[in-house]
Parts: sequence; structure tokens; C-alpha cells
Amino acid sequence: MPDSPPSRTRMVLIVIGLLVVASVVVLFTSDSAQQEAKLRAGEALGEVALARVAAATAASGGSQHERSADLIKVPIEVKKLNDFVFQARGVGNTHLIATSEGNVIFDTGLVLQAAKQRRVLDEAVPEAPITHVILSHSHQDHVGGTTFWTEDGTEIVAHYEFPEEQRYLKELTPYLHDRNRTLFPWLPEKVPSLGPLDYGNIEPTILVRDGEPFAFELGGVRFEVLPTPGAEGADNVCLWLPDHKILFSGDFFGPLFPQFPNVFTMRGEKVRKPIEYIESLETLIALEPEMIVPSHDAPIAGKEQIRADMERMRDAVRYVHDATIAGMNAGKTVHELMAEIVLPPELALRQVHGKVSWAVRSIWEYYATWFHFDTTTELYPVPDREVFSDLAELAGADALVKRARSYLKEEREVHALHLMDVVLEAEPSHRGGLQVRKEALESLLKQAEGGVRNAYEMDFLKSRIRATEQAMGPAGGPA
Repeated sequence: MPDSPPSRTRMVLIVIGLLVVASVVVLFTSDSAQQEAKLRAGEALGEVALARVAAATAASGGSQHERSADLIKVPIEVKKLNDFVFQARGVGNTHLIATSEGNVIFDTGLVLQAAKQRRVLDEAVPEAPITHVILSHSHQDHVGGTTFWTEDGTEIVAHYEFPEEQRYLKELTPYLHDRNRTLFPWLPEKVPSLGPLDYGNIEPTILVRDGEPFAFELGGVRFEVLPTPGAEGADNVCLWLPDHKILFSGDFFGPLFPQFPNVFTMRGEKVRKPIEYIESLETLIALEPEMIVPSHDAPIAGKEQIRADMERMRDAVRYVHDATIAGMNAGKTVHELMAEIVLPPELALRQVHGKVSWAVRSIWEYYATWFHFDTTTELYPVPDREVFSDLAELAGADALVKRARSYLKEEREVHALHLMDVVLEAEPSHRGGLQVRKEALESLLKQAEGGVRNAYEMDFLKSRIRATEQAMGPAGGPA
């Protein structure tokens, strides 16, 4: 049985209480007590998150958000990658590189899990100063635990663009959080904003500019922080251990390797630059890594296969980029190119995270922005929805539903959805319109599950199906 609302409320109150205590402790106690209070509060919030996803999964019969539920359920445990590299698994992995002169941290995980990741790493590795915390980029699942790792004298290393990326993500937190919860329902309903759990307060002490890697040596281990802007934003860095041929990649390749990279994200972020990503890939290919350690999922080993896969990713992005440019110059519309451009067999890659058709549109709008020169109305603040009620009145809602059903029979689900947007704008509770929308969404979901299985697409379709079912009300009852 899922947790009852009172039970979840009690857990939230416990967490709030711990956060308040943590804030008071920070003001009046020693550094070690402050750290312990922060860690306890962080672990408590993580437990609430696990309870939320368990309740959501149980309520849906285990059918909703399988991928995001799997992410939060990844056991938080330590994997020893070699004699001195340790990985704490989770939604976002935290890595500890141990040396005789101190420890280096690469990425600090999701705030909901970071405190527990710190604890299991402390249990696995002898205590030593944390000399550097290196952050691959500003996303919350990579920087959430930074406050749990920094000590007096710890250097926080990030890309030169990190402060700006963090700024806009923080300013847009309410907007982006609501979108993220559609895809990751285990996130708290409200953004954590108390004490150590507040996003957006990281102040790097060392900033790495494009073209200027930051190198240092510690306990006989050489480290190189490489600026690699691209598919996860403008502030990517990777960590390279040149003597050991190990590349800590963060999210540079995405959560899976190899895959078509996320040069667009439907969560909503700044436009990403495809040529920048290709150039960064060239930089990493030239290193010839023997192991890639991502901040999601497990390490990948094998020099030759890694090189071949990185080259395929580079060539795939280049192919989609060049085909989009050629199509624009040929006078084709963005929607024509989204439908036409597919990877050739020799460049085929998984599209679980990034998707080729979305990349086409992102590349188009990166170069030509939002005005496509195909309708005057794009220039003015009057969306087409403003006349949907007129169309429904003139055509008749029932007639539009009938036409949409014919589209469903022809497997033209998006056409049917367009018509149902018209009907439901005029009559939000129109049962026939809601039923057709539900059937169209279910058909698209079935196609997605049998196709490239893009996780974002499938989870978004599921969220729209649930919203439609809620609007319909109980089966057979009033909408």
C-alpha cells in the first residue's frame, strides 16, 4: 500500500525539523557538528524521496515512470574501480580519487542522496583532507552534495561559464522544477530551500576557460580538468587522469554510452551548440581513454571500442547538423526536416536520452531562432489557440471528433491531437474529445515503446495520458 498522506506529511515535518536544527547548529557549533547536522538532514530528505517514489509507483500499479523510478532506486553503495578510485552510485554518481596527500571529488550527486553517498565513501576510504571538488556542470544531480564535501581550504573547480549557468537555473527554479517533476515525480513538490539543501549557492574558487585546461598533481597522481562545452550545456568539464588513461565524463556523453547526445532537452534549458560539442568530442577522442567513468551508470572499459563509439557519436552529430543546414538552404521547413532526417545504419545510436528529430529542430532554431518565416502570426502575442473556439463553433465539436477518429484509423495520431486541441479548448470536458486524445496518446506511447524508447518522450506521454484520464473522471461518469 502507498504511504497515506498523513504519513508523508509526518516525514516532511521531520525533515523540516532537521533542517531547522541543522541551520541552528551551523550558527552555534563546531565544524564537525555542523557537518554532521547537514548530513543527517540530507539523509532524511533522501528517505522522504524514496517513500514518494514507492507510493507513486504503487499507486500506478508499477506502470508509470519506470525509468525515473529506477534511477532513484539505484542502491547507494561504493564501487572500487581501482586501487585509488571509488564510485558512490546513485541517481548521480560521486567519485573519490584517493591520494597520499588528500582526496579529490568529481561530482557530488543529487542533494536527496548526497549525504548518504558521503557517508558510504567515508566508510570505504581512510579519512583525508578534501583538496579539490571538481564539478562537471551546474545541474542539480551533479552539484547537490557540494556543501557536504567542502572543507577549509578545499578548491571548488568548475567551468568559467558555471556561475552564469547556475544563475539562470536558480532564477528559473520554480518554472523548471514543475517541468522536471513531470519527468521525475519523486522530486519534492516544493523546491528544497532550507540551509544546505538550497540550490545555487556554489562559488567556485578555480574557473577553467575554454582552451585552457587546469592541471595539478597530488600525491603522485596527475589531474587535468578539461573544458568540454556541448551537449549538457556551456559549462561542461571532464577530468582526465593522463597516467592512468581514465576519463571522468560527467554527463558529457549523457547517461548512456554510446548514445545520440542530448543537444536538445525537453526539460527546457538554454540552446546548446552542436559544433562546440563536436569540437569537444574531438578533444576527448585524441586522448585515447581506456576507461570512461560517467556520473550516471557504470564505467566503460576498452580503448578500441571507446574510440569507435566516440567517433560514431561525433559523426552522427555532424551528420544531423549538416543535413539540417542542407535542408534549410534547400528551403525545406523545420517540420519536413524533423520527419526526413534519420541516421544512416553505420551511425545508428540509441536515442533513449537524445533524439534525432528534436536535435534537428534545436539546430534549426540555434541558427535561425524562433521565427520560421512561414506565418505572420508568429510575430505577434496572439497564439493560434485564441481562435480554436471559433473553429470548434464553425465546424462543430462532434464533427471534429469524427474526423479525428478517421485520422486514428490512418495512424495519423498527431493530426488527431491537433483537432482535439481545438475541441478541448472550446469544451474542456467534451468526453468524445478527451477519449480521442487519450487513444491518440496511447498509440503514440505504444510506438515510442516499440521504437527508439526515448525516456523523456515516453514519460511525457504517460503524464498526458494521466491528465486526460483525470479530466474524464470515473469511467462512465461525468467528465
